[in-house]
Amino acid sequence: MNGALICNTGPLIALSISGYIDVLQNLFELVAVPDAVHKEIMEGGPVNGGLSNYRKAKWIQVMAVSNPIDPLLRTSLDAGEAAVIGLARELNANLVLIDERKARKIARTIYGLHVIGSARVLVEAKRHGLLDNVGVALRAMRNGGYWIADSIVDAALKKAGEV
Repeated sequence: MNGALICNTGPLIALSISGYIDVLQNLFELVAVPDAVHKEIMEGGPVNGGLSNYRKAKWIQVMAVSNPIDPLLRTSLDAGEAAVIGLARELNANLVLIDERKARKIARTIYGLHVIGSARVLVEAKRHGLLDNVGVALRAMRNGGYWIADSIVDAALKKAGEV
């Protein structure tokens, strides 16, 4: 994978708490977050276990959304998800990284964006030799308090050849 990736809060926290945030830097030419996502992560406070890993990731670009956010987005999604879709549209980004089902559906079906999730990032990282075991990474996310559906874990393990 390469190109530009615009990230939402949840996946960045998941990758941070599990210690795998750096795979994004190796998989994509540009990794960006809108201001709203950066603010959500920073306001997570000391209980946000991934905050220190996120702060160390100086290669993540924090960007402002220049155009007004589509009113549909503002009423249907939280501020971070809406900003991710808005920024991706402004930058003509290749991919958006969103885990929340409703936001994924809106990004894909209404705005035609290519959406990936945290589990897919881990599968791609393994495929590119950046990660040895997707199952270990997924368990680290879950142990850090990040919720991932069993069906997503099962599908990721199957794609990674670990089942």
